Amino acid sequence: MLSANSNPLLLRTKRLKCPFQCSPLVLVQCNVRSQVNRILSMAMGTRFSTLASGAVLRTPGDSSSRASRKKARRETPEMILRVKLDQCSKNGDLHNALRLYDEAKVNDVKLDVYHYNVLLYLCSAKSAGNESEETDSATLEKGFRIFKQMIMDNVQLNEATFTNASRLAALKKDPELAFDLIKRMKDHNISPRLRSYGPALFGFCDKLLADKAYEVDLHMVDNAILAEEPELSALLKVSSRVRREEKVYEMMHRLRATVRQVSEQTAAIIQDWFMSERASLVGLESWDASKVKKGIIEGGGGWHGQGWLGKGDWRVVRTGVNEVGVCHACGEKLVCIDIEPKEMDNFAKSLAELAGSREATKGFVKFQEWLKDHGPFDAVIDGANVGLANQHFFSFSEIKRVVNQLHQITSSRKPPLIVLHQIRVRGDVAERPQNKKLLENWKKAGALYVTPVGSNDDWYWLYAAVNSKCLVVTNDEMRDHLFTLLGNSFFPRWKEKHQVRMQALANGTRLKMPPPYSIVIQESEQGGWHIPTVTGDDLETPRQWICASRQGDRHRQLNVITSS
Repeated sequence: MLSANSNPLLLRTKRLKCPFQCSPLVLVQCNVRSQVNRILSMAMGTRFSTLASGAVLRTPGDSSSRASRKKARRETPEMILRVKLDQCSKNGDLHNALRLYDEAKVNDVKLDVYHYNVLLYLCSAKSAGNESEETDSATLEKGFRIFKQMIMDNVQLNEATFTNASRLAALKKDPELAFDLIKRMKDHNISPRLRSYGPALFGFCDKLLADKAYEVDLHMVDNAILAEEPELSALLKVSSRVRREEKVYEMMHRLRATVRQVSEQTAAIIQDWFMSERASLVGLESWDASKVKKGIIEGGGGWHGQGWLGKGDWRVVRTGVNEVGVCHACGEKLVCIDIEPKEMDNFAKSLAELAGSREATKGFVKFQEWLKDHGPFDAVIDGANVGLANQHFFSFSEIKRVVNQLHQITSSRKPPLIVLHQIRVRGDVAERPQNKKLLENWKKAGALYVTPVGSNDDWYWLYAAVNSKCLVVTNDEMRDHLFTLLGNSFFPRWKEKHQVRMQALANGTRLKMPPPYSIVIQESEQGGWHIPTVTGDDLETPRQWICASRQGDRHRQLNVITSS
């Protein structure tokens, strides 16, 4: 005989009925809610033959028991405290959170790392936004007492714990303590994140402790943490203020490699440097032109890395460039920085792996096989984006116009690949005679790929363009979560060189080809600088650039040209 707990019978519970097999192999169906007791008694007194050995008996009572256990967990003091602290965090209610904490300690409620982290976060956030110095100090002290209590309670700390404690230290104007907390993470086998370093780095920069800020920066590098614009901007500012021109130069190039186009805040810091007295005094009055040229070639163009060139006041203006990249202020032509073929191949491989892991169906693998047979293409069209470019309803005619324009621009005999989701090729609009004929012609020419239900067509048109090393027509700025997975290193450079955008005009749509120059910080062979800002988008409004050149730049440029 089998007990109810160890019975190998498999009961597939459903809302109304529960089928199972019993000896002598008679299929019994019974109402789950009304006859659960009878099912259990039968199971206790009967030998059952099973469809699979080792199957587990599941009864409605088990479901009820699970629900009861879940309810019991929800009603534990720890869970109730967690829910209430979450509400305090949402509302920024530190006062009530501290009251709940004090009550929990009195009632011997066991706090875990989550409870403590919410409390530490609220203390740091409240202190940051508190205008009263006295209240701010009291809040900080309370935060540190909570952190110490956390250690005394032997709660396992995590990255958020140290980051919140580091923020408290920074708010206490003690970046040294903030940095020490980050260094202590290693003792707990915790890897710091970019946000972990902010309190210490910004704290040292605010105090003009440049060498300590550089130490934090080095610690980030050692832990494979890549500084982003806020961190680089802070390092640039402190370097400028303490007159460390070699560090200013380093940060300019790190911004070039990482950020490409700078925010208005960073642009202001850069302008302040070039307009400073120190900037006018630093630089080589004479240099080896061949060495500079070699640096430009080895770097791929757009920079040489040989240090500040020239001396004298800088002429700093906000300006723009024309369609071919000639600066309106100094007349210098910006260069187009090439992408290495190996970089492109590695990116295509990474994109394929990422897309394959994100797509639930086998559709993407089939698409890769199809692309091998039908590609490569000279251009790819994001059909959904183009079809909705000029109106609120989907238009196949709009796609046709873009196809025709691409033929004129590229002079290619091969039609571009149109990628459309299956939902777009079904329904009333697709069944209209003229649209149906278009779809049939595109499909017959091997120029249409329909992505399956459940797929994300963005992966398909993006991979096709990368794999074919060709243009892609879309107004999608590629800023959502999907595209952030591709990183900030290679993808922006690829997009800049391959995205064709559409501009709606009164007489139709105009295609805006990729610029023949790179929209990135550029250092010229004569020592001048051009820094693109995020102001303007090159389509509706011209992008703003900072042009920084010395008075003798044009004269030196003529001399170099004459001597060569």
